Amino acid sequence: MPTRIFIDADACPVRNEAMRVASRHKLQVYVVCNGGLRPSLDPLVETVIVPDGPDVADMWIADRAGKGDVVITGDIPLAAKCVESGARVIRHNGEMFTPANIGNLLATRDLMADLRAADPFRQGGGKPFGKADRSRFLDTMEREVRFAKKEAE
Repeated sequence: MPTRIFIDADACPVRNEAMRVASRHKLQVYVVCNGGLRPSLDPLVETVIVPDGPDVADMWIADRAGKGDVVITGDIPLAAKCVESGARVIRHNGEMFTPANIGNLLATRDLMADLRAADPFRQGGGKPFGKADRSRFLDTMEREVRFAKKEAE
């Protein structure tokens, strides 16, 4: 099966960059969201609008992505499912979710959720998304698409 790109598109700051890389490699792209996105005119880009509900877009992606595919998401539980199925998973800032780091990332996520629940005044949020993140994403995306294509052969 040829390499496919799955984009968890709700609040994805690198959707256009991912589609550019996919277009250069002539890969099928699935932009999965709950709606509100303008469909692409590119015949290789399919906008998948899923019903509203918790994790519906995530389940759609997780049910389809596998070895030889690339998934773009910031959602750690979705990343864990996709990593388990053999997909290459990239965070919006260019960091990779891998079998080696996904367990720690899930545990940290759960710990932070517990801390926020215990202290409702705790201010969350990380550093803002910037040019360096976008550049790192593009570099990682290009590299991982090449690896994924080799895996899919």
